[in-house]
Amino acid sequence: MTKLKTAGIQIAPLPVAAGSGPQHLTDTLRRAAELIGMAVDNDVKIVCLPQLFNLPWFPADIPKGKDDEKFGLAETEDGPTITRMRGVAKEHGIVIIAPIFERAPATDSGSDDEFFSTAFVIGTEGELIGKYRKVHIPQLPLWEERSYFMPGDLGFPVFDTPFGKIGVQLCWDVFFPECARIMALNGASVIFAPTAAAFDHSCLKWERAVSASAHANGVFIFRVNRVGSEEKQDFYGGSFCMRPDGEFLSRPAGSSEGVVLAEMDLSEIESVRNIWEFLKTRRPDAYEGLIKE
Repeated sequence: MTKLKTAGIQIAPLPVAAGSGPQHLTDTLRRAAELIGMAVDNDVKIVCLPQLFNLPWFPADIPKGKDDEKFGLAETEDGPTITRMRGVAKEHGIVIIAPIFERAPATDSGSDDEFFSTAFVIGTEGELIGKYRKVHIPQLPLWEERSYFMPGDLGFPVFDTPFGKIGVQLCWDVFFPECARIMALNGASVIFAPTAAAFDHSCLKWERAVSASAHANGVFIFRVNRVGSEEKQDFYGGSFCMRPDGEFLSRPAGSSEGVVLAEMDLSEIESVRNIWEFLKTRRPDAYEGLIKE
Protein backbone atom coordinates (compact mmCIF):
# COMPACT_ATOMS: atom_id res chain seq x y z
CA MET A 1 0.00 0.00 0.00
CA THR A 2 1.49 3.33 -1.06
CA LYS A 3 -1.60 5.53 -0.69
CA LEU A 4 -3.10 5.93 2.79
CA LYS A 5 -6.20 7.94 3.61
CA THR A 6 -6.24 9.32 7.14
CA ALA A 7 -8.42 11.72 9.10
CA GLY A 8 -8.18 13.97 12.10
CA ILE A 9 -11.33 14.63 14.10
CA GLN A 10 -11.84 18.14 15.44
CA ILE A 11 -14.30 17.82 18.31
CA ALA A 12 -15.47 20.06 21.14
CA PRO A 13 -16.16 17.87 24.20
CA LEU A 14 -19.32 18.65 26.10
CA PRO A 15 -18.89 20.23 29.56
CA VAL A 16 -19.39 18.18 32.70
CA ALA A 17 -22.57 19.71 34.08
CA ALA A 18 -23.46 19.46 37.75
CA GLY A 19 -25.61 16.41 38.27
CA SER A 20 -25.17 15.28 34.66
CA GLY A 21 -23.61 11.98 35.66
CA PRO A 22 -22.06 10.19 32.67
CA GLN A 23 -24.40 11.80 30.14
CA HIS A 24 -21.83 14.37 28.98
CA LEU A 25 -19.47 11.53 28.13
CA THR A 26 -22.16 9.51 26.37
CA ASP A 27 -23.08 12.50 24.23
CA THR A 28 -19.46 13.34 23.40
CA LEU A 29 -18.70 9.76 22.41
CA ARG A 30 -21.80 9.65 20.23
CA ARG A 31 -20.65 12.80 18.46
CA ALA A 32 -17.15 11.36 18.03
CA ALA A 33 -18.64 8.21 16.50
CA GLU A 34 -20.68 10.33 14.08
CA LEU A 35 -17.62 12.27 12.97
CA ILE A 36 -15.63 9.07 12.57
CA GLY A 37 -18.47 7.73 10.42
CA MET A 38 -18.13 10.80 8.19
CA ALA A 39 -14.42 10.06 7.82
CA VAL A 40 -15.16 6.45 6.89
CA ASP A 41 -17.49 7.70 4.15
CA ASN A 42 -14.30 9.06 2.57
CA ASP A 43 -12.61 5.63 2.70
CA VAL A 44 -10.31 6.65 5.54
CA LYS A 45 -8.22 3.87 7.14
CA ILE A 46 -6.74 5.61 10.19
CA VAL A 47 -8.57 8.16 12.34
CA CYS A 48 -6.94 10.28 15.04
CA LEU A 49 -8.81 12.11 17.79
CA PRO A 50 -7.36 15.12 19.66
CA GLN A 51 -5.76 15.12 23.12
CA LEU A 52 -8.24 14.22 25.88
CA PHE A 53 -10.96 14.28 23.22
CA ASN A 54 -13.68 12.95 25.51
CA LEU A 55 -13.38 15.57 28.28
CA PRO A 56 -13.45 19.32 28.75
CA TRP A 57 -10.01 20.78 29.42
CA PHE A 58 -9.84 20.15 33.17
CA PRO A 59 -6.05 20.78 33.44
CA ALA A 60 -6.74 24.51 33.16
CA ASP A 61 -6.85 24.50 36.98
CA ILE A 62 -4.59 22.99 39.63
CA PRO A 63 -6.42 20.24 41.56
CA LYS A 64 -7.11 20.60 45.26
CA GLY A 65 -5.44 17.27 45.94
CA LYS A 66 -5.59 13.62 44.99
CA ASP A 67 -9.18 13.54 46.20
CA ASP A 68 -10.17 16.29 43.74
CA GLU A 69 -13.23 15.21 41.77
CA LYS A 70 -11.36 15.77 38.51
CA PHE A 71 -9.35 12.61 39.11
CA GLY A 72 -12.68 10.82 38.91
CA LEU A 73 -12.73 11.66 35.19
CA ALA A 74 -9.86 9.25 34.54
CA GLU A 75 -10.63 5.87 32.98
CA THR A 76 -8.93 2.53 32.72
CA GLU A 77 -8.42 0.91 29.33
CA ASP A 78 -11.63 -1.07 29.80
CA GLY A 79 -13.61 2.08 30.66
CA PRO A 80 -16.47 3.51 28.60
CA THR A 81 -14.39 5.62 26.20
CA ILE A 82 -11.98 2.99 24.96
CA THR A 83 -14.71 0.35 24.98
CA ARG A 84 -16.84 2.56 22.72
CA MET A 85 -13.96 3.40 20.39
CA ARG A 86 -13.03 -0.28 20.11
CA GLY A 87 -16.56 -0.96 18.95
CA VAL A 88 -16.42 1.86 16.40
CA ALA A 89 -13.06 0.66 15.05
CA LYS A 90 -14.36 -2.87 14.62
CA GLU A 91 -17.61 -1.70 13.04
CA HIS A 92 -15.75 0.22 10.32
CA GLY A 93 -12.58 -1.88 10.04
CA ILE A 94 -10.30 1.08 10.78
CA VAL A 95 -7.51 2.06 13.15
CA ILE A 96 -8.42 4.68 15.77
CA ILE A 97 -6.05 6.73 17.93
CA ALA A 98 -7.97 7.73 21.07
CA PRO A 99 -6.23 9.92 23.69
CA ILE A 100 -7.74 9.87 27.19
CA PHE A 101 -7.03 10.60 30.86
CA GLU A 102 -5.81 7.15 31.93
CA ARG A 103 -6.05 5.67 35.39
CA ALA A 104 -3.59 2.82 35.80
CA PRO A 105 -4.60 0.70 38.80
CA ALA A 106 -1.92 0.12 41.40
CA THR A 107 -0.07 -3.15 41.00
CA ASP A 108 -0.01 -3.78 44.74
CA SER A 109 -2.24 -2.86 47.65
CA GLY A 110 0.28 -0.44 49.13
CA SER A 111 0.50 1.81 46.09
CA ASP A 112 -1.75 4.53 44.71
CA ASP A 113 -3.26 4.46 41.25
CA GLU A 114 -1.20 6.24 38.61
CA PHE A 115 -2.53 8.79 36.12
CA PHE A 116 -1.32 9.46 32.58
CA SER A 117 -2.23 11.34 29.43
CA THR A 118 -2.46 8.33 27.14
CA ALA A 119 -3.24 7.66 23.50
CA PHE A 120 -4.65 4.20 22.81
CA VAL A 121 -4.14 2.69 19.35
CA ILE A 122 -7.07 0.47 18.42
CA GLY A 123 -6.97 -2.03 15.57
CA THR A 124 -9.41 -2.95 12.82
CA GLU A 125 -10.91 -5.81 14.83
CA GLY A 126 -11.38 -3.63 17.88
CA GLU A 127 -8.26 -4.97 19.54
CA LEU A 128 -5.85 -2.82 21.52
CA ILE A 129 -2.66 -2.62 19.48
CA GLY A 130 -0.93 -0.60 22.17
CA LYS A 131 -0.71 2.75 23.89
CA TYR A 132 1.56 5.74 24.21
CA ARG A 133 1.82 7.68 27.46
CA LYS A 134 2.80 11.32 27.11
CA VAL A 135 6.41 11.76 28.16
CA HIS A 136 6.84 15.54 28.31
CA ILE A 137 4.35 17.07 30.74
CA PRO A 138 4.03 20.88 30.85
CA GLN A 139 3.14 22.96 33.88
CA LEU A 140 1.99 26.29 32.49
CA PRO A 141 -0.90 28.61 33.26
CA LEU A 142 -4.05 26.87 31.92
CA TRP A 143 -2.02 23.75 31.11
CA GLU A 144 -1.36 22.54 34.67
CA GLU A 145 -0.78 19.01 33.42
CA ARG A 146 1.98 17.99 35.80
CA SER A 147 -0.56 18.32 38.60
CA TYR A 148 -2.53 15.46 37.01
CA PHE A 149 -0.29 13.29 34.84
CA MET A 150 2.85 11.33 35.53
CA PRO A 151 5.50 11.32 32.79
CA GLY A 152 4.97 8.43 30.41
CA ASP A 153 6.87 5.24 31.15
CA LEU A 154 6.49 3.36 27.86
CA GLY A 155 9.07 5.17 25.75
CA PHE A 156 8.21 6.05 22.15
CA PRO A 157 6.67 2.91 20.68
CA VAL A 158 5.96 2.29 17.02
CA PHE A 159 2.72 0.45 16.29
CA ASP A 160 2.26 -2.10 13.52
CA THR A 161 -1.10 -1.62 11.81
CA PRO A 162 -2.55 -3.18 8.64
CA PHE A 163 -1.87 0.17 6.97
CA GLY A 164 1.73 0.69 8.01
CA LYS A 165 3.83 1.55 11.03
CA ILE A 166 2.73 4.60 13.00
CA GLY A 167 3.83 6.57 16.04
CA VAL A 168 2.08 8.98 18.38
CA GLN A 169 3.27 12.06 20.23
CA LEU A 170 0.98 14.09 22.45
CA CYS A 171 0.92 17.88 22.23
CA TRP A 172 3.98 19.23 24.12
CA ASP A 173 6.02 16.26 22.88
CA VAL A 174 6.11 17.91 19.45
CA PHE A 175 8.66 20.45 20.69
CA PHE A 176 11.15 17.73 21.71
CA PRO A 177 12.89 16.48 18.54
CA GLU A 178 14.11 13.27 20.16
CA CYS A 179 10.56 11.83 20.16
CA ALA A 180 9.99 11.81 16.42
CA ARG A 181 13.60 10.83 15.72
CA ILE A 182 13.30 7.67 17.82
CA MET A 183 10.03 6.70 16.14
CA ALA A 184 11.43 7.35 12.66
CA LEU A 185 14.50 5.23 13.41
CA ASN A 186 12.19 2.45 14.58
CA GLY A 187 10.26 2.42 11.33
CA ALA A 188 7.33 4.82 11.73
CA SER A 189 6.06 6.19 8.42
CA VAL A 190 3.38 8.40 9.94
CA ILE A 191 3.36 10.17 13.30
CA PHE A 192 0.06 11.38 14.68
CA ALA A 193 0.20 14.35 17.03
CA PRO A 194 -3.03 14.92 18.99
CA THR A 195 -2.96 18.32 20.68
CA ALA A 196 -4.91 20.70 22.90
CA ALA A 197 -3.72 24.11 21.77
CA ALA A 198 -5.63 27.31 22.42
CA PHE A 199 -5.07 30.96 21.54
CA ASP A 200 -4.39 31.05 17.83
CA HIS A 201 -1.31 33.27 18.14
CA SER A 202 0.57 29.98 18.69
CA CYS A 203 -0.45 28.55 15.30
CA LEU A 204 2.79 29.41 13.52
CA LYS A 205 4.93 27.91 16.27
CA TRP A 206 3.12 24.58 15.89
CA GLU A 207 3.41 24.69 12.10
CA ARG A 208 7.15 25.38 12.25
CA ALA A 209 7.83 22.69 14.84
CA VAL A 210 5.88 20.02 12.95
CA SER A 211 7.36 21.03 9.60
CA ALA A 212 10.92 20.82 10.92
CA SER A 213 10.28 17.45 12.57
CA ALA A 214 8.64 15.95 9.49
CA HIS A 215 11.51 17.07 7.26
CA ALA A 216 14.32 16.11 9.64
CA ASN A 217 12.93 12.58 9.92
CA GLY A 218 11.38 12.07 6.49
CA VAL A 219 7.94 11.15 7.84
CA PHE A 220 4.37 12.38 7.61
CA ILE A 221 3.17 14.15 10.75
CA PHE A 222 -0.55 14.79 11.24
CA ARG A 223 -1.26 17.32 13.97
CA VAL A 224 -4.88 16.98 15.23
CA ASN A 225 -6.14 19.73 17.53
CA ARG A 226 -9.29 20.09 19.59
CA VAL A 227 -11.86 22.86 19.14
CA GLY A 228 -14.44 24.63 21.26
CA SER A 229 -14.79 27.60 23.59
CA GLU A 230 -14.37 26.58 27.21
CA GLU A 231 -14.38 28.59 30.41
CA LYS A 232 -10.82 29.88 30.06
CA GLN A 233 -9.64 28.88 26.59
CA ASP A 234 -10.70 28.88 22.97
CA PHE A 235 -9.28 25.81 21.25
CA TYR A 236 -8.71 26.79 17.66
CA GLY A 237 -8.47 23.50 15.77
CA GLY A 238 -6.29 24.25 12.77
CA SER A 239 -5.39 20.59 12.25
CA PHE A 240 -2.90 19.96 9.44
CA CYS A 241 -0.58 17.36 7.96
CA MET A 242 3.04 17.79 6.86
CA ARG A 243 4.79 15.77 4.16
CA PRO A 244 8.20 14.13 4.66
CA ASP A 245 9.81 17.19 3.04
CA GLY A 246 8.27 19.50 5.64
CA GLU A 247 5.70 21.00 3.26
CA PHE A 248 1.94 21.00 3.82
CA LEU A 249 -0.05 18.00 2.66
CA SER A 250 -3.21 19.50 4.15
CA ARG A 251 -3.25 23.11 5.29
CA PRO A 252 -4.60 24.17 8.70
CA ALA A 253 -8.32 23.60 9.05
CA GLY A 254 -10.76 26.03 10.63
CA SER A 255 -11.97 26.22 14.21
CA SER A 256 -15.19 24.21 13.87
CA GLU A 257 -15.99 20.60 14.60
CA GLY A 258 -15.43 18.38 11.62
CA VAL A 259 -13.22 15.94 9.75
CA VAL A 260 -9.81 16.89 8.36
CA LEU A 261 -8.64 14.56 5.58
CA ALA A 262 -5.06 13.78 4.56
CA GLU A 263 -4.26 11.27 1.81
CA MET A 264 -0.62 10.25 2.06
CA ASP A 265 1.56 8.75 -0.64
CA LEU A 266 3.93 6.67 1.46
CA SER A 267 6.36 6.32 -1.45
CA GLU A 268 7.31 9.95 -0.80
CA ILE A 269 9.19 8.86 2.31
CA GLU A 270 11.88 6.98 0.42
CA SER A 271 12.09 9.65 -2.27
CA VAL A 272 12.64 12.41 0.28
CA ARG A 273 15.12 10.41 2.33
CA ASN A 274 17.17 9.65 -0.78
CA ILE A 275 17.61 13.39 -1.33
CA TRP A 276 17.76 14.63 2.26
CA GLU A 277 19.93 11.98 3.93
CA PHE A 278 19.44 13.15 7.49
CA LEU A 279 18.89 9.69 8.98
CA LYS A 280 21.62 8.05 6.92
CA THR A 281 24.27 10.62 7.89
CA ARG A 282 23.54 10.74 11.61
CA ARG A 283 26.54 10.63 14.00
CA PRO A 284 25.34 8.84 17.16
CA ASP A 285 28.94 8.71 18.40
CA ALA A 286 28.87 12.51 18.68
CA TYR A 287 25.63 12.79 20.62
CA GLU A 288 26.79 11.78 24.09
CA GLY A 289 25.88 15.21 25.40
CA LEU A 290 22.21 14.56 24.71
CA ILE A 291 21.94 11.97 27.45
CA LYS A 292 23.77 13.86 30.18
CA GLU A 293 21.62 15.09 33.05
